Amino acid sequence: MPNMRANLVFIVEDGRVLLIHKKTGLGAGKINGPGGKLEAGETPLEAAIREVEEELCIIPEALEEMGVLRFAFRDGLHLHCTVFRSGGFRGEPTETIEAKPEWFDFDRIPYDRMWADDIHWLPGMLQGKKFDAWFEFDEESMLAHRIDWIG
Repeated sequence: MPNMRANLVFIVEDGRVLLIHKKTGLGAGKINGPGGKLEAGETPLEAAIREVEEELCIIPEALEEMGVLRFAFRDGLHLHCTVFRSGGFRGEPTETIEAKPEWFDFDRIPYDRMWADDIHWLPGMLQGKKFDAWFEFDEESMLAHRIDWIG
């Protein structure tokens, strides 16, 4: 049973993906998609839109749910993360106190500066594949994983 629910959003445009240099919170110092925890009463979609707006000052459009990431950390944290892909946005990506945006070509994503699980599911998701995945972590080290591709 998850004790935290969150989301990630990957805005895709012309063979590139908009990622962030995370400045605060879980994953600070890493590169990831924008996203964060759901607030009370929010749906994953509502939280995804709010988090992107807070972190990058843009409104994501054409959001499609692509998959679920389930994380079990040895410290007791169980995280359920809904992953969205966005086909566009309104506004101009802007650095905030939480995040610095940067576009990356699909073939130049810096997986060595991301969470260890990302390389296992992000390439497939960027190609349009849906998934259900589970990962076990001990702090920052991935201990085990399983990915089921859907469809």
